[in-house]
Amino acid sequence: MTTFGIVRHGETEWNAQQRVQGRTDIPLNDTGRAQAAETGARLRAEQATDGPWDAIVSSPLSRAHETARIIAAELGLPEPELVEDLAERAHGEIEGLSFEERTARFADGVPVPGLESREEVLDRTLPSLEALAARHPGGRVLVVSHGGVISTLLHHSSGGQFDGPGRSIPNGSVQEFRWGLGGLVLRSSV
Repeated sequence: MTTFGIVRHGETEWNAQQRVQGRTDIPLNDTGRAQAAETGARLRAEQATDGPWDAIVSSPLSRAHETARIIAAELGLPEPELVEDLAERAHGEIEGLSFEERTARFADGVPVPGLESREEVLDRTLPSLEALAARHPGGRVLVVSHGGVISTLLHHSSGGQFDGPGRSIPNGSVQEFRWGLGGLVLRSSV
Protein backbone atom coordinates (compact mmCIF):
# COMPACT_ATOMS: atom_id res chain seq x y z
CA MET A 1 0.00 0.00 0.00
CA THR A 2 1.35 3.45 -0.94
CA THR A 3 0.80 6.37 1.41
CA PHE A 4 0.06 9.80 0.00
CA GLY A 5 0.38 12.96 2.06
CA ILE A 6 -1.70 15.39 -0.01
CA VAL A 7 -0.81 18.97 0.90
CA ARG A 8 -2.73 22.10 0.01
CA HIS A 9 -0.41 24.86 -1.18
CA GLY A 10 0.31 27.90 1.00
CA GLU A 11 -1.74 31.08 0.93
CA THR A 12 -1.90 33.49 -2.01
CA GLU A 13 -3.29 37.02 -2.15
CA TRP A 14 -6.43 35.66 -3.82
CA ASN A 15 -6.85 33.17 -0.93
CA ALA A 16 -6.59 36.07 1.50
CA GLN A 17 -9.18 38.01 -0.54
CA GLN A 18 -11.39 34.90 -0.80
CA ARG A 19 -11.28 34.91 -4.61
CA VAL A 20 -11.73 31.79 -6.72
CA GLN A 21 -8.34 30.92 -8.24
CA GLY A 22 -8.89 27.78 -10.28
CA ARG A 23 -6.26 27.50 -13.00
CA THR A 24 -5.27 31.18 -12.74
CA ASP A 25 -1.60 31.04 -11.73
CA ILE A 26 -1.41 33.20 -8.59
CA PRO A 27 1.89 33.01 -6.63
CA LEU A 28 2.33 32.44 -2.90
CA ASN A 29 2.42 35.45 -0.62
CA ASP A 30 4.73 35.71 2.42
CA THR A 31 2.15 34.03 4.65
CA GLY A 32 1.97 31.14 2.15
CA ARG A 33 5.74 30.72 2.18
CA ALA A 34 5.70 30.62 6.00
CA GLN A 35 2.88 28.04 5.92
CA ALA A 36 4.89 25.88 3.51
CA ALA A 37 7.94 26.04 5.80
CA GLU A 38 5.77 25.16 8.84
CA THR A 39 4.24 22.21 6.98
CA GLY A 40 7.72 21.01 5.97
CA ALA A 41 8.96 21.29 9.56
CA ARG A 42 5.92 19.40 10.87
CA LEU A 43 6.39 16.65 8.26
CA ARG A 44 10.10 16.42 9.13
CA ALA A 45 9.27 15.99 12.83
CA GLU A 46 6.66 13.31 12.04
CA GLN A 47 9.22 11.27 10.08
CA ALA A 48 10.65 10.06 13.39
CA THR A 49 7.51 8.00 14.00
CA ASP A 50 5.97 7.60 10.52
CA GLY A 51 9.12 7.10 8.45
CA PRO A 52 10.70 9.24 5.73
CA TRP A 53 8.97 10.52 2.63
CA ASP A 54 10.29 8.90 -0.55
CA ALA A 55 9.31 11.53 -3.10
CA ILE A 56 7.45 14.78 -3.64
CA VAL A 57 5.35 15.75 -6.65
CA SER A 58 3.42 18.90 -7.40
CA SER A 59 0.85 20.57 -9.56
CA PRO A 60 2.61 22.77 -12.12
CA LEU A 61 0.86 25.94 -10.88
CA SER A 62 3.41 28.19 -9.18
CA ARG A 63 1.67 28.35 -5.79
CA ALA A 64 1.83 24.55 -5.48
CA HIS A 65 5.28 24.17 -7.02
CA GLU A 66 6.84 26.78 -4.71
CA THR A 67 5.14 25.14 -1.70
CA ALA A 68 6.56 21.78 -2.80
CA ARG A 69 10.07 23.21 -3.25
CA ILE A 70 9.99 24.71 0.27
CA ILE A 71 8.78 21.41 1.77
CA ALA A 72 11.34 19.39 -0.24
CA ALA A 73 14.14 21.58 1.12
CA GLU A 74 12.89 21.02 4.69
CA LEU A 75 12.87 17.25 4.13
CA GLY A 76 16.07 16.97 2.09
CA LEU A 77 14.16 15.67 -0.95
CA PRO A 78 15.12 16.41 -4.57
CA GLU A 79 13.31 18.97 -6.72
CA PRO A 80 9.60 18.11 -6.92
CA GLU A 81 8.34 16.39 -10.06
CA LEU A 82 5.57 18.36 -11.81
CA VAL A 83 2.41 16.40 -12.62
CA GLU A 84 0.00 18.28 -14.89
CA ASP A 85 -3.05 16.27 -13.80
CA LEU A 86 -2.68 17.50 -10.20
CA ALA A 87 -3.47 21.11 -11.24
CA GLU A 88 -6.42 22.86 -9.64
CA ARG A 89 -9.96 22.32 -10.81
CA ALA A 90 -10.81 24.68 -13.66
CA HIS A 91 -13.46 27.14 -12.47
CA GLY A 92 -14.18 28.81 -15.80
CA GLU A 93 -16.02 32.12 -15.62
CA ILE A 94 -15.92 32.38 -11.83
CA GLU A 95 -12.10 32.54 -11.63
CA GLY A 96 -11.07 35.82 -10.07
CA LEU A 97 -14.47 36.45 -8.49
CA SER A 98 -15.03 36.72 -4.75
CA PHE A 99 -17.41 34.18 -3.25
CA GLU A 100 -20.07 36.91 -2.98
CA GLU A 101 -19.59 37.91 -6.65
CA ARG A 102 -19.78 34.28 -7.68
CA THR A 103 -23.05 33.78 -5.79
CA ALA A 104 -24.55 36.96 -7.27
CA ARG A 105 -23.56 36.04 -10.82
CA PHE A 106 -24.27 32.30 -10.69
CA ALA A 107 -26.92 31.43 -8.12
CA ASP A 108 -27.17 27.82 -6.91
CA GLY A 109 -27.99 25.53 -9.80
CA VAL A 110 -26.97 27.99 -12.54
CA PRO A 111 -24.30 26.33 -14.73
CA VAL A 112 -20.89 28.04 -14.75
CA PRO A 113 -19.32 28.00 -18.22
CA GLY A 114 -15.92 26.30 -18.09
CA LEU A 115 -16.38 24.78 -14.60
CA GLU A 116 -14.73 21.36 -14.44
CA SER A 117 -16.96 18.75 -12.81
CA ARG A 118 -15.86 16.59 -9.88
CA GLU A 119 -16.02 13.58 -12.18
CA GLU A 120 -13.63 15.26 -14.62
CA VAL A 121 -11.25 16.07 -11.75
CA LEU A 122 -11.35 12.42 -10.62
CA ASP A 123 -10.86 11.21 -14.19
CA ARG A 124 -7.48 12.95 -14.34
CA THR A 125 -6.24 12.80 -10.74
CA LEU A 126 -6.97 9.17 -9.84
CA PRO A 127 -4.95 7.72 -12.76
CA SER A 128 -2.07 10.03 -11.80
CA LEU A 129 -2.17 8.81 -8.21
CA GLU A 130 -2.41 5.20 -9.38
CA ALA A 131 0.69 5.70 -11.58
CA LEU A 132 2.57 7.26 -8.64
CA ALA A 133 1.55 4.33 -6.41
CA ALA A 134 2.83 1.90 -9.05
CA ARG A 135 6.18 3.73 -9.16
CA HIS A 136 6.42 3.82 -5.33
CA PRO A 137 4.83 0.56 -4.10
CA GLY A 138 4.69 0.58 -0.32
CA GLY A 139 6.29 4.03 -0.31
CA ARG A 140 5.39 7.44 1.06
CA VAL A 141 4.79 10.22 -1.47
CA LEU A 142 3.96 13.86 -0.82
CA VAL A 143 1.60 15.44 -3.35
CA VAL A 144 1.22 19.23 -3.32
CA SER A 145 -2.03 20.28 -4.93
CA HIS A 146 -5.08 22.51 -4.45
CA GLY A 147 -8.25 22.86 -2.40
CA GLY A 148 -10.59 21.91 -5.26
CA VAL A 149 -8.64 18.76 -6.07
CA ILE A 150 -8.27 17.75 -2.42
CA SER A 151 -11.95 18.35 -1.60
CA THR A 152 -12.90 16.24 -4.64
CA LEU A 153 -10.63 13.41 -3.41
CA LEU A 154 -12.10 13.71 0.10
CA HIS A 155 -15.64 13.67 -1.32
CA HIS A 156 -14.79 10.58 -3.39
CA SER A 157 -13.02 8.64 -0.64
CA SER A 158 -15.69 9.48 2.00
CA GLY A 159 -18.59 8.34 -0.15
CA GLY A 160 -19.85 11.92 -0.40
CA GLN A 161 -19.64 12.68 3.32
CA PHE A 162 -17.15 15.54 2.85
CA ASP A 163 -19.40 18.33 1.65
CA GLY A 164 -21.22 21.47 2.63
CA PRO A 165 -20.51 24.87 4.14
CA GLY A 166 -17.54 25.20 6.46
CA ARG A 167 -15.76 22.18 4.98
CA SER A 168 -12.72 23.94 3.60
CA ILE A 169 -9.17 22.70 3.17
CA PRO A 170 -6.75 24.97 5.09
CA ASN A 171 -3.63 26.19 3.30
CA GLY A 172 -0.65 24.04 4.30
CA SER A 173 -2.83 21.21 5.64
CA VAL A 174 -2.02 17.55 4.95
CA GLN A 175 -4.59 14.86 4.18
CA GLU A 176 -3.23 11.33 4.38
CA PHE A 177 -4.52 8.73 1.94
CA ARG A 178 -3.57 5.16 1.14
CA TRP A 179 -3.63 3.59 -2.31
CA GLY A 180 -4.21 -0.15 -2.39
CA LEU A 181 -6.30 -2.76 -4.18
CA GLY A 182 -9.48 -0.82 -3.40
CA GLY A 183 -8.10 2.43 -4.78
CA LEU A 184 -7.85 5.61 -2.74
CA VAL A 185 -8.77 5.52 0.96
CA LEU A 186 -8.62 8.43 3.43
CA ARG A 187 -6.43 7.65 6.42
CA SER A 188 -6.44 11.00 8.27
CA SER A 189 -7.30 14.62 7.67
CA VAL A 190 -5.32 17.37 9.41
